[in-house]
Amino acid sequence: MAQLKITQTKSYIGSKQNHRETLRTLGLRRLHDSVTREDSPVVRGQIQSIRHLVSVEEVD
Repeated sequence: MAQLKITQTKSYIGSKQNHRETLRTLGLRRLHDSVTREDSPVVRGQIQSIRHLVSVEEVD
């Protein structure tokens, strides 16, 4: 399966609690942190809910 590189580009200060929890669930703790996750519908849904805080790249 494809891999997604997810990078936090904006701060979560002032955002909703569920957005903060989604960032933690993905493993993002601070600004400019990056994680690699397997592309799945669950991860895509999490990214969709916090798309204004992260950037996503597809990694081979």
